[in-house]
Amino acid sequence: MSNTIRLCLAQSNFTVGALDENRNRILADVVAARQRQAGVVIFPELALTGYPPEDLLLRPAFLEKTLACLDEISAACHDITCLVGYPLAESGKLYNACAVIRNGRLIRKVKKQILPNYGVFDEKRYFHPGSETCVLDLFDTRIAITICEDIWEQEPAVMARDSGAELLININASPFHMNKLAQRLDVVTTRARQNGLDIIYVNLVGGQDELVFDGGSLVIDREGKRVFQADEFREGLYCIDYQPGIEKRFRIEHEPVPVQSKLENIHAALVLGIRDYVRKNGFNGAVIGLSGGIDSALTLCLAVDALGNENVEAVLMPSPYTAQMSIDDAVSQCDKLSVSYNIIPIERLFEEFNRSLAPVFRDQAKDTTEENIQARCRGTLLMAISNKSGRLVLTTGNKSEMAVGYATLYGDMAGGFAPLKDVPKMLVYELSRWFNREQEIIPARVIDRPPSAELKPDQVDADSLPPYEVLDPILERYIEQDQNTQEIIAAGFDHDVVIRVVRMVDQNEYKRRQAAPGVRISKRAFGRDRRYPITSGYRET
Repeated sequence: MSNTIRLCLAQSNFTVGALDENRNRILADVVAARQRQAGVVIFPELALTGYPPEDLLLRPAFLEKTLACLDEISAACHDITCLVGYPLAESGKLYNACAVIRNGRLIRKVKKQILPNYGVFDEKRYFHPGSETCVLDLFDTRIAITICEDIWEQEPAVMARDSGAELLININASPFHMNKLAQRLDVVTTRARQNGLDIIYVNLVGGQDELVFDGGSLVIDREGKRVFQADEFREGLYCIDYQPGIEKRFRIEHEPVPVQSKLENIHAALVLGIRDYVRKNGFNGAVIGLSGGIDSALTLCLAVDALGNENVEAVLMPSPYTAQMSIDDAVSQCDKLSVSYNIIPIERLFEEFNRSLAPVFRDQAKDTTEENIQARCRGTLLMAISNKSGRLVLTTGNKSEMAVGYATLYGDMAGGFAPLKDVPKMLVYELSRWFNREQEIIPARVIDRPPSAELKPDQVDADSLPPYEVLDPILERYIEQDQNTQEIIAAGFDHDVVIRVVRMVDQNEYKRRQAAPGVRISKRAFGRDRRYPITSGYRET
């Protein structure tokens, strides 16, 4: 077994722009891999800078510091080969690259060939494409190296095969959305079978603004069999032994990872997104306006799982229209989760606003203006507590509400991060029932009662919106699938309801542009994924 290679897959969580921290994390993993007798340690795409570094790449000082950190990593890599993703500035051009470091020297610079420029990706803004698949001999084995999107197209793998490669290593920063792992498996398995290549796929893990990277690094043999999968949503250093030329080429020292259910997957993504946004941005914890409704109840559960109950604070802010059961249910949930809470009634604040505005609003009937004032009283209180405590306000609005503008600017939209921003209302119900699968954490009444903003007497969401069972499928077709109104109507939805919903979506782009970022879990989230003009004369008919 003289030509057996031990490879360590460094599924790590890096912070964008934290070059010293990222360098130190890489060096620590190099030491750990060497202690485990690894010959090769593999890091994700743009590991040194974090992904995506966006316009930091336009700053010369940032690129200079990146190169200095890479030099320090190179100097420390003795008796081991290190593959590190980094931005390569060469001949006046910038490349998304992988450094191959051995015995203290950078021996190869691998350039990404296929630059994604769709959805959340914007790589053509920064990088030039490479033109060659890197193939090199390591430990008497012919190994090809590609970067992320290269595996999604046929040509780089074909070039690797034609160059005599036996093993293809693909480094990635591939973000999560629902069913993404199945898509990756299909693509990597197809490439392995088509080209007779064993493939190691190393993915980033961690939260970065709206994006969550789920890890789940893979080893697929040339027959298309999944030999190994790393944990999802968790860091790890995974060692495998590879011996080319024999039938059972891989030897894995890790136990198989159980497959997560859909709701487990979504829960893990939301929790990691919250945790990393709070941690990486230096907040002490989170504060949440807890209304007794299902959205804030689910947000509280997620925050506790992400940050620990000692780092989460709830604020109950009843108005004259808040039902006593809403207060009771909110208190009950806080007690079950051992979360500290304060009750701050807003009735006096609301009355004072009304008194101050009375001369201006003279002889005008009450409408949504007064409803929004209540929401803005609450937003002001939450932001004051955030300023004083150093805790981040988590907003509680869901994707369905954000889509149609059923939210108040500077009111319930006030805050720093929106965990449910890409979670439609019906999925909110599914996740809430999932949290209660073993014991009742969210009071059953919160899940069962009709949803209401409680901003006027006897108010329910159905007064202003179609039933969520109807609304959510229309929104999915219009927002995520880009279907037009006629296609949606042809699928069996009421003409007038479809036209109304689509117009609400289009008219409320200005609100969404001012909304807090939130975790992306779908193929098409609001934010960097979906870029529509605020001012637009186009209307679907």
